[in-house]
Amino acid sequence: MAFGVKREKSAKSGETERRIVKAVTTETVVALVAVAVVFALFVWKMGLAFMFKTMMATAHDLILNTVLFLMAVIILAGAFTSFISEFGIVGIANRVLSPLMRPLFGLPGATSIGVVATYLSDNPAIMPLASDKGFLKYYKKWQATTLVNLGTVFGMGLIVTTFMLAQSSADLPLGRAVLLGTVGAILGGILSVRLMGHFGKKKYGRDEVVLTEEEEGYDILHFREVRQGNVAQRALQSLLDGGAHGVQTGLDIMPGIVIICTLVMMLAYGANDGVYTGAAYEGVAFFPWLGDKLSFLIEPLFGFSNPEAIAYPVTSLGSVGAAVAMVPKFLESGIIGAKEICVFTAIGICMAGFLSTHVGMMDGIKERDLTSVAILTHLAGSLSAGV
Repeated sequence: MAFGVKREKSAKSGETERRIVKAVTTETVVALVAVAVVFALFVWKMGLAFMFKTMMATAHDLILNTVLFLMAVIILAGAFTSFISEFGIVGIANRVLSPLMRPLFGLPGATSIGVVATYLSDNPAIMPLASDKGFLKYYKKWQATTLVNLGTVFGMGLIVTTFMLAQSSADLPLGRAVLLGTVGAILGGILSVRLMGHFGKKKYGRDEVVLTEEEEGYDILHFREVRQGNVAQRALQSLLDGGAHGVQTGLDIMPGIVIICTLVMMLAYGANDGVYTGAAYEGVAFFPWLGDKLSFLIEPLFGFSNPEAIAYPVTSLGSVGAAVAMVPKFLESGIIGAKEICVFTAIGICMAGFLSTHVGMMDGIKERDLTSVAILTHLAGSLSAGV
């Protein structure tokens, strides 16, 4: 091969395909420049010492207060889904709710279990479905690629709706606004899942299923495999197996959450009272600055009366919990009203801080190569929910 020509060689090592290129390429220079620019931005704004101190403090706090919380959610959700799979409840849900789930999302009725689990807790509660044969036997491969987007559509739903309803007063009843916002979140979610399904079909085709009768050795749609032992033993073992898998899933999503969310948070928030101390979640406030520059576009789309309201959707990208915390102060200062609460509800439920979990969750369902597509399709769905 001629000197200087880029070479890419494929070799098989198990099921992993190796790609070999030149040691230094154009992307090497681009990556070096990009890293230098990002670090220069943080150092210029925060100072080198405070930048690293905040970075470590944020990552540490995310592990303690976000990752471990999500792991607890996944463990409980995993135990629940494993139990109902063991005793055939998933089959009932699939039959009863398929007429609703298929026209809306193009997914099996069994998906409704994940909808309920994520609505009552958080996005990663959908993860146990992606590994439980009792669920996966109803799915085609392209449908399984949409599970992360679907879980994010409903994640944090109960928390957001109850929080917004709690802001109601005699002068400002918010029941109708929250209801319409929830409808908006569902409509945005339909767009997100349908778009993701389009790319899933491109990868796997329309008909390839996750599990086949040949692989499992029985008619998977009319029979189910159960554990050995009596009813009590099966119930206990299903709960423990589901919980154990939840622990592993929590560990799998930890790197993505810590790395991506640390960056997002440091881009979203500024210094407390304008003074950097190296505390967790300080940063350069890039997202609010960007939102202000794009206010000419965002305000007409969402119907905000004041540009300050843009902080809510921007913050919801990384943490909807942090975003809803802004709402009482916004109401008190007159920045928002019922109209904005409606939009906030739609965006808050549909976004559910997806940038902080999407990478890890896509990695958890073994679809890492579709991560960027999942993020873009869900961003489109979330923005449409607000609109």
